[in-house]
Amino acid sequence: MKKIVIIGGGAAGAKAASKSKRLNPENHVELYTRDSEIAVSLCGLPYYIEGSVDDINKLIIRTPKDFLNMGISVFLNHNLEEIYPEQNCVLINGNHIFYDELILALGADVNIPNIENIFANNVFTLRSIASGKAIREKMFNSKSVILLGAGYIGIELAEAFIKNGLDVIIVEAKDRIASDFDEDFSKLIQDVIISKCNSKMQTFYGERAVKITVDENNNFKSLITESQKEFFADFLVLSTGASPNTGIAQKSGIKLGITGAIEVDNRMRTNIKNIFACGDCTQKYDIVTREPAYLGLGTIANKEGRVAAINATCNKEFEVFDGILSSVITRFFDYTISKTGLTFQKAMEYSKKVNLEPISATITKKDKASYMPFTNELTLKVVADKRSGEILGAQSIGCVGNVAQRINTITSALKARLTVDELLHLDLPYAPPYSSSVDPILTAAYKLKDQIKK
Repeated sequence: MKKIVIIGGGAAGAKAASKSKRLNPENHVELYTRDSEIAVSLCGLPYYIEGSVDDINKLIIRTPKDFLNMGISVFLNHNLEEIYPEQNCVLINGNHIFYDELILALGADVNIPNIENIFANNVFTLRSIASGKAIREKMFNSKSVILLGAGYIGIELAEAFIKNGLDVIIVEAKDRIASDFDEDFSKLIQDVIISKCNSKMQTFYGERAVKITVDENNNFKSLITESQKEFFADFLVLSTGASPNTGIAQKSGIKLGITGAIEVDNRMRTNIKNIFACGDCTQKYDIVTREPAYLGLGTIANKEGRVAAINATCNKEFEVFDGILSSVITRFFDYTISKTGLTFQKAMEYSKKVNLEPISATITKKDKASYMPFTNELTLKVVADKRSGEILGAQSIGCVGNVAQRINTITSALKARLTVDELLHLDLPYAPPYSSSVDPILTAAYKLKDQIKK
């Protein structure tokens, strides 16, 4: 039997706690979180605000009572203050808690930009059940909103607000929307947004916010940028990303990686014995580039929490987490936007370090047999190395449902390090409601093969 202490109640911490107990019911498992809830699907918050999730409690995967029924003690609103590795001890809310194994699932904190009056009333972040409720309530009493940031959360919230009748202004410091896609794909995403939103949305790029103006009650009035543009709305939501929560870990001697997140091996072990880390606070291994990377996603956090629990609990058996492919997906109205692996731009940057010659093929074709009803166009861009033929990544945009299956296929190809020729030999299933007889993936691969031959 071991005493396993887990710090953090997000996806990674909740998974680590439940897995630790299932592996050995005799384990004494305690979970501490600084939040007032546990095991929340944060990814579902934009859809609650939109209204397709009618009850926010549906986003709570497990309650403290559920964990208690499993024999796991949960402590809400408990803040980690210190870690004492030599004593196998942590300080939480002024109390010393001893452990045999410590699993840090510290999560990430919202990036709060350095803007004057950033903590004014009616300036929101979206990182909790409480913030989701507050934004939805404010939305119902407003006519307009500013979204600071045009990443995935910004895109999802824009849809939510527009569906509820608000005028939306997106202000983005970078030069385009969804800037981790290639520029041509960012343009496609922008075109979709314009086509779907008509006059309900305005987008402004290359605009760095510097000041918030407020009224006499410290309520948000407007956002001012470096170029002296001023944007007025009823409230502001920050969709400015998040950074790993690592301050206390670093102070205790736990090593951080070059990304600024906690460095772990493939068993989720830190540099200190009996201390594991998982989820949004940890550095990842990029399977394509074989280099450190950082990406905070619930899917990754769940896998890492499981691996951390197995290795913290089992004395002989072990489990590894191979790494990530930076696979992401989101929806905007009836469109799906997704990517995996390297974009062409990232591949070109990577080629400066290794012997690589990136090429890409972009195709647009019907997502199913052209004679079928409800056929839509799908655009797919696949990136490969001309010298080795190895697939490096893909991006796609198209009708909901038909993009995901293509990106999922490419994700599997990346994990297996398939070449273009090997991709062409995949026996992809076909029926007219699902694909053309030559799947878009194969069409793109044929174009890549022609480039390799030149």
